[in-house]
Amino acid sequence: MWRIRSPYLVIALAVAVGAFCLTLFIESPPRPSTRLFTAEELGIYNGSDENLPILLAVLGSVFDVTKGKNHYGPGGAYNHFAGRDASHAFVSGNFTGDGLTDSLKGLSSSEVKSIVDWRDFYLRTYKSVGRLIGRYYGDQGQPTKYLKGAEVKAARGAQLLEKQKNEESKLSSCNSRWSQNEGGEVWCDNGYPRLVQRPVEIALTGKMSKRCTCIEEEELDQPGLETYQDCDYLAKSCHV
Repeated sequence: MWRIRSPYLVIALAVAVGAFCLTLFIESPPRPSTRLFTAEELGIYNGSDENLPILLAVLGSVFDVTKGKNHYGPGGAYNHFAGRDASHAFVSGNFTGDGLTDSLKGLSSSEVKSIVDWRDFYLRTYKSVGRLIGRYYGDQGQPTKYLKGAEVKAARGAQLLEKQKNEESKLSSCNSRWSQNEGGEVWCDNGYPRLVQRPVEIALTGKMSKRCTCIEEEELDQPGLETYQDCDYLAKSCHV
């Protein structure tokens, strides 16, 4: 067994071992923080400068859509989305003036769900490059109450859609056909055609719609059923 007698040799050896260990345990560089855009900064990336990427935002999440420049660049069908957050227009179809806004005011839960679905589409299809400071993210990039409220409303819309599907699956739909000479016709092989309201629809779209379903004779007196105009009470088919 040998001993190291020189204190200088001991110090040199310790330094060498320490340096070696440091190379083993060196940390990887920290991930860059999420880039934050102001509305003015985002507006620069609207496709007008071909040397810059084309960006858009949905619910405050910013995406690089340059690979789709034929659609999002100048003259493209979706250029109105570039350089801004026009979340509302994804469901309203209003691509001018006040329609190009990130406000969800007046939208139903199903429409808000549709916008969340659009955001998820961009997450899957394009590169996420940051967040837009404003309605949905604060000046430090933190989600705001508006973003949380939109996501809660979208989840409610998803629940209502599922509920409507379940309710309608219990009803027998009418047969239907249409021709230019005779117009439209609905009929039932079993039961009698009646119009029924979709009670969940008003929560989903803000409107109440109706559908044709076949009702057995003993159930024709239940509330909420509407006979087609100019159609006999016990007619098996009705012109519409």
